[in-house]
Amino acid sequence: MFGRGSFNQLGDVIASKRIHPDSYFVFVLDDVFAGKPLEKRLPLQGRDLLLPVNVDDEPKTGYIDNLVEQIRAYSPIKPDGIVGIGGGSTMDIAKAVSLMLNNPGSSADYQGWDLIQNPSVYHVAVPTLAGTGAEISRTAILTGPVKKLGINSDHTLFHQIVLDPELLAGVPTDQWFYTGMDCYIHDVESLQGTFINEFSKAYGEKSLDLCRQVFLEDHPERDDKLMMASYFGGMSIAYSQVGACHALSYGLSYVLGIHHGIGCCIAFDYLDEIYPEGVEEFRRMMDKHRITLPRGLTADLDDQKLDLMVTTALNLVPLWENCLGPDWQKKMTPERCLALYKRM
Repeated sequence: MFGRGSFNQLGDVIASKRIHPDSYFVFVLDDVFAGKPLEKRLPLQGRDLLLPVNVDDEPKTGYIDNLVEQIRAYSPIKPDGIVGIGGGSTMDIAKAVSLMLNNPGSSADYQGWDLIQNPSVYHVAVPTLAGTGAEISRTAILTGPVKKLGINSDHTLFHQIVLDPELLAGVPTDQWFYTGMDCYIHDVESLQGTFINEFSKAYGEKSLDLCRQVFLEDHPERDDKLMMASYFGGMSIAYSQVGACHALSYGLSYVLGIHHGIGCCIAFDYLDEIYPEGVEEFRRMMDKHRITLPRGLTADLDDQKLDLMVTTALNLVPLWENCLGPDWQKKMTPERCLALYKRM
């Protein structure tokens, strides 16, 4: 569903899924909205469980496992559905929880590609930020005990998405920019990747056009445009892949705890050799919105942490193959990757 005010229809959207008289829905809500007007607008009924989640740090597998245990302790009956309301991390939490309610073990066991065996509980996305594409991706990005890697599965996809541009009102400029740039970088990496196909190209080109309207021009309906850019960007990478910037951002996040959006911006600013036109345009967007990126992040890191960054990034084989082709290891050596990190 798309449109201003569509959040008001959320209760009607999930009504048909309330199939068990003793069951309930779980509303996974970014705790930044705790006690705020948005919380009061949630269509809670009966035994519904409001589950505030904290995303000051990116989601960890242990956090997911704890949330699943909270739900199981609340009721021996599985919920009829999960509703994720927030930014990319909150939506990833909702996706992961919905999967783990129907799959045994720890969420860390499923970090990888197509490891999930059982379909998820019904789950709905209500994004309050735009850019990550989490609302349409088949990935729930998690940091585990030994790696940062998503649960990548067809079962991860949301069953329903409610896109209400009114929910983007009031987002701080820096956060709005970093999250939006995740979308812009999705488009650049998809369109310039070796996995590109007509499906990905069609969505990626439209998303890129919308990003340029949002970040280089001035439009009163920019929130509507960014919300659709995020959706289209997510669709583009669903049938292709991201590239070097996202791989490098995973290393920054895993070692330094840097959030995904700003991590992508930091990494992208050093990728002139791979994405020259995209980086130049990105810098113009930064100038227009007076964004200043942090510098010197790796200056004081020891060799062990730098090596862990490199290992984390280079383990994301599909991303590098999309970016540089099947012989990517000859082009992106550990030494070259380390040199990039040292510049950051």
